[in-house]
Amino acid sequence: MDFQLSESEEAFRDEVRTWLEEHLVGEFADLRGRGGVGQEDIPLEMQMAWEKELASGGWLGLGYPTDLGGRTVSLFEQVVFFSTYVEAGGPGRIPNMGATLLGPTVVAYGTPEQQQRFVPPILAGEEWWCQGYSEPNAGSDLANVGTKAALDGGEWVINGQKVWTSLAQVSDWCFVVARTEPGTERHAGLSYLLVPMDQPGIETRPIIQITGGDEFNEVFFSDAKTAEENVVGELGQGWAVAMGTLGFERGASTLGQQMTYRAELDDLLRYAKRTGVNTDPVLRQELAQAYSTLEIMRFNNLRMLSIEASGGVPGPEMSIGKLYWASWHRMLGELLIRSRGASGMVADDSVFGEQYPIDSMQRTFLYSRAHTIYGGSNQVQRNVLGERVLGLPREPKPPTTT
Repeated sequence: MDFQLSESEEAFRDEVRTWLEEHLVGEFADLRGRGGVGQEDIPLEMQMAWEKELASGGWLGLGYPTDLGGRTVSLFEQVVFFSTYVEAGGPGRIPNMGATLLGPTVVAYGTPEQQQRFVPPILAGEEWWCQGYSEPNAGSDLANVGTKAALDGGEWVINGQKVWTSLAQVSDWCFVVARTEPGTERHAGLSYLLVPMDQPGIETRPIIQITGGDEFNEVFFSDAKTAEENVVGELGQGWAVAMGTLGFERGASTLGQQMTYRAELDDLLRYAKRTGVNTDPVLRQELAQAYSTLEIMRFNNLRMLSIEASGGVPGPEMSIGKLYWASWHRMLGELLIRSRGASGMVADDSVFGEQYPIDSMQRTFLYSRAHTIYGGSNQVQRNVLGERVLGLPREPKPPTTT
């Protein structure tokens, strides 16, 4: 990939910067450089309002077809947007599952009718989505899904439980992986259903995180219903669609994520110089290693994006990026606290008030522990790479006992 910006790409970058300068004002003026996943210092309602503001500028639909409300730009221009957004101090984004996951999935696997129904409201910031994948007994082992759906009179009737469902409390819809073929096991017999959240058969309960926030939820389906036609892809072939969704999760936005990590590392480097902890030879070596491995992450992300640039659906090789960035960010969190020494162990209730008495470094340390678990744990990513990319023998399973 050529890293030099063309004249049109330079103009696009200027457009992004100008728009942000003009819109990070008024009620959004205080959002610069704040917020994001795991950072609960901005009210959820304000973060959602900012997403709708981005939608008004056409920034949620980058790379989507114009007839669905999108904006046709190249993959590299998408990279330019996410990088420029972070450089310009754009606020950290909450998980917009509709724009980043469900939308690309419906474009790739959905019918024309599904595309016209579901994509435009997402890109307009009018409908919010959550992800119904993980269950109490099917977290990283997603193929162990127990949620069931049965067809009854033109509707799917859904029963089961999902967990770690980000922003379910404010979502209008949920894309649910459920078992639609009785008697099937593992990857077989699963279907990818689109389910409205505002109905009597769905109960959402918040899960309070160690950082104090309640982004995650558990969701209970008790005879919840959705229309028969709300199946994405072939019936019983939901596993392939679900894996495609996870591939889109590791797309162009990962470059923006990398820029956010760079900002966090830069803050740490400034702290280390200001306090003198960078004079410790071991810590100095770790800081240098963090910098160099972050650069490796950036180049690897660009390499992975070449798959999308060729028009393909991301495959299991995208697990390389997920494994890398999750491990890197957890390492950074540990380095942040180690650099702080004893002060990193003490909460300061003057930072964000009584509800969140920890600062951004402490929050990064706590939240980054989750990165190596959600979206497929590190252990699962290694299995995917070994078995599905390198073609190694499957990991031996423990013998069953009777």
